[in-house]
Amino acid sequence: MQIKKVVQILNTIPIIFVILWSSAFISSKIIVDFAPPFLSLSIRFSIVTIFLFLFFIFFSKNKKISFKAFIDASISGLLFHGLYLGGVFFALSKGISATLIALIVSLQPILTSFLAKIFLNETLTRHQWIGISLGFSGASIIIISDLIGDLSLIAFLAGVIGLISSSLAIIWQKKTGYNLSISGNNFLQALSASIFHFFLALCFEDFSINFSNDFLLAMSWQIFAVSLGAFLILMWLLQNNKANKTSALFFLIPPTSALLAYLILNEKFTFIDFLGLFLSCLGVFIVSKFQKDIKSKI
Repeated sequence: MQIKKVVQILNTIPIIFVILWSSAFISSKIIVDFAPPFLSLSIRFSIVTIFLFLFFIFFSKNKKISFKAFIDASISGLLFHGLYLGGVFFALSKGISATLIALIVSLQPILTSFLAKIFLNETLTRHQWIGISLGFSGASIIIISDLIGDLSLIAFLAGVIGLISSSLAIIWQKKTGYNLSISGNNFLQALSASIFHFFLALCFEDFSINFSNDFLLAMSWQIFAVSLGAFLILMWLLQNNKANKTSALFFLIPPTSALLAYLILNEKFTFIDFLGLFLSCLGVFIVSKFQKDIKSKI
């Protein structure tokens, strides 16, 4: 009976991951309404860095960090937590919807497969090419529809930067092998991101924050539920040899984010949005299903 309960709990972990990861786009939208994007991210990752450092000190068996490992992990942090999340937050601050930015960056498995062909000499199957075509077709439908509406070009470009950066981060981690624990790697990534965003905030933003209840709740959610919750679940899924299945989970994030945005942010959801989301999610699912395990060494 106890084993059955454990199995049931483990089966719910992927569902929890999708909900938590999707909620990040909603809470991010709330945060940028009360504070500048880069300053917000600097605060978030400064706090996350402290928690991950303590976890690294007290629980990591391997506490050695070589100079190469430090540089490699820092670059990963700049690509993923720096440019990826920086692009997402900046796009949200410029008016892009949580649904659209979630869709853009969730095309990552498709772009990663395409980049893997270029940088890692991996071959793409016919099914993957079909998935790539469907994914970008669906995204294009929504993007063109929103560009005709009130979507600014700079917000769209910021989302594309986030998409490219997250894909390059995976390629970078695949190409750079180092002897560093996951906790040490996560700590260095968060540290580099906090410094990077603080520098951007210092150069381009004023340090004005409205510490409203909504801001504090959204920031707390991002720190504990997303950075220390969803990300640790992602690491657990990857450690348990579920990389391909984990990648496939990302096709559920755009529709889940759209539903949460509709319920919490009152974002509109038209037939064009539904059609684009359906095609994109189908494309991401096809690519993920036939994707080689490019994350197995992360």
